[in-house]
Amino acid sequence: MKCVAYQSGVSIGDITIEDISEVLKQEHTFVWLGLREANSELLANIQQEFGLHELAVEDACTAHQRPKIEEYGDSLFIVLHTSHLTEERVEFGETHIFMGPRFLVTVRHGASHSHSKVRERCEAMPQKLSKGPGFALYSIMDFIVDNYVPVIDGLQNRFDELESAIFQYRPSVQTMEGLYELKRELLQLEGAINPVIDICNGLMHFHNGFIPAEVRVYFRDIADHIKRIDQAIQGMREMLIAAMQVHLTFETVRQNEVVKRLAGWGAILAIPTMVFSWYGMNFRHMPELDWEYSYPIVVGGVALGSLLLYLRLKRAGWL
Repeated sequence: MKCVAYQSGVSIGDITIEDISEVLKQEHTFVWLGLREANSELLANIQQEFGLHELAVEDACTAHQRPKIEEYGDSLFIVLHTSHLTEERVEFGETHIFMGPRFLVTVRHGASHSHSKVRERCEAMPQKLSKGPGFALYSIMDFIVDNYVPVIDGLQNRFDELESAIFQYRPSVQTMEGLYELKRELLQLEGAINPVIDICNGLMHFHNGFIPAEVRVYFRDIADHIKRIDQAIQGMREMLIAAMQVHLTFETVRQNEVVKRLAGWGAILAIPTMVFSWYGMNFRHMPELDWEYSYPIVVGGVALGSLLLYLRLKRAGWL
């Protein structure tokens, strides 16, 4: 937990939860509280200090919410999904944000990065932080969106490896599983970022009592970043679909090659099968059975016919 009070954009020191209500009585002061995996008891205390709505606090406790923005009286409740790349796999988390005219509360769940660097960057710009919690909200949202970029880069590297495996090592079950896993993570990431555009639009055009006019333009910058990330995801999805189709095409070609080889060997074996079945009928009157050279001629003819057919199929690429 990190709870700091700011007056005119300058930090006046850490405070306890019990002191929040007293600090908020001071002029030009707001409180920035950051929580990590907060339990219901701690959130109940936070609710009492800031006067948060019970439905918003209940959502923050469950931590299985869709990205959204909701207004409860004199406070906003925002849910954002975070992502983190760990061992070439994407882990998702949630950041719940309570915002009022004079306070900002963040509750992080699951995979997410610490907001300490965001706080340090904001404290280095007191003229902007003096605008109130609106600029701090922008900084946190911008930080979450920026962390989508290395995730996209990691997914792109995984896709490049899978694409190379398709063309170099031929299709395999592991490659197809990797493609489907990558597609699933892209869909999850797309579901996390798309609602952020609507959230930014809401902060730019509505909720005037929470976001100062001079701060709204910053949320347009976040929306532009999201659109670029979404374009990258859409491009990767199209390439992923194409790679899966190429994978299936290679698998079909490989199966056709196997069928052609089996058919070629079947044609070669058909010659001795036909000849030997002819002599296996045991007719009484077969003149060639009494001839001295019948056996070597039949065997030689079968071998020669099989060899000629083998060479013909080999030249045609069937064997």
